[in-house]
Amino acid sequence: MDLDLISKLPEHKPSIFMEMNRVAAQYNAINLAQGFPDFDVDPELIRLHQEALTQGHNQYAPMPGVFALREAISEKTEKLYGAHYHPEDEITLTTGASQGLFAAIAATIHPGDEVIIFKPCFDSYEPIVKLQGGVPVLLPLENPDFSINWAAFDAAITSKTRMVIINTPHNPSGSILLEGDLKALDARLRNTNILVLSDEVYEHLVFDGKIHQSVCRYPGLMERSFVCASFGKTFHITGWRTGYCLAPQALMKEFRKLHEFTVFAVSHAAQIALLNYLKNPEHYLHLSDYIQRKRDLFLSGLTNSRFTFKPSAGTYFQILNYSQITEENDVDFVHRLAKEYGVGGIPISVFNIGKADHKQLRFCFAKKDETLLNAAERLSKV
Repeated sequence: MDLDLISKLPEHKPSIFMEMNRVAAQYNAINLAQGFPDFDVDPELIRLHQEALTQGHNQYAPMPGVFALREAISEKTEKLYGAHYHPEDEITLTTGASQGLFAAIAATIHPGDEVIIFKPCFDSYEPIVKLQGGVPVLLPLENPDFSINWAAFDAAITSKTRMVIINTPHNPSGSILLEGDLKALDARLRNTNILVLSDEVYEHLVFDGKIHQSVCRYPGLMERSFVCASFGKTFHITGWRTGYCLAPQALMKEFRKLHEFTVFAVSHAAQIALLNYLKNPEHYLHLSDYIQRKRDLFLSGLTNSRFTFKPSAGTYFQILNYSQITEENDVDFVHRLAKEYGVGGIPISVFNIGKADHKQLRFCFAKKDETLLNAAERLSKV
């Protein structure tokens, strides 16, 4: 039977992550492609989850999330950034940060609304905007440091601009926004009705003594922003699909309308486990030190390689430039790396406007030490 089906995303293809996971498996390569750890979750968090299950937290949680967990998130946010979000109506637990991103966009973007997106970027932003009938306005980040061109940003603002999406620490580049960037954004959006969607899933992974510049630190941005965060990235539990969204009451009211009719509620037992785990701030306050050591271990193994790099400033991704090795395009080269050298990565061109190829590959270093040393040894042979 032939159905007259008109695709809402006719240009969409399976993601590069699915492709490179397949290629890594095909060639039995070390998979540094998709962003998930291969080391164990803290046994204490596993114990707390099991305890929550046995204590009967197996039915629906409240739609916006367990209230005590929302209180803990409110307290954590205020201590870190000096920003208060009321747990009753300004914090919602989400099925991973991705669902939070979807709900924030779907709740506020109407057909014809323009959304400024900096490229390269996480690959879900554009499809979500298009599904709402919105118009992605794509701006390239400046190579090689992935900084914002504020003159280009000013030129992109129109009467139809409804939202700006930012991501810091930044996936895929590992760069971070600085205080000057947030102040520049704040100044430009003042006296407008433009919203901000701030993807801050790597908030606890900022290296070399720098601090995370959350929009929560800036009252003018905070009042117009959705902030999406991830317990999955923070506590290495990506399979639990747990995150949360912060937003002022008026924005959160619209957000919850989408949330209620998509997932309704997040895993009850997982929320109880996270509530008890958050009682010890040490579980996240020094996470950056742990992951930075892995970055440094990985890069130390590449000292004698022909790849060039600037150490990642945040996330658990490292960009390697291979322009001194070959003129191959990055998609072909990353496939050859998996096949001939046994290491899987991600080509950056797939995230760029017009698939611009700057000879850059992304590798995830949130891995066991032996995994990183083995991968670096293989890459050094290229």
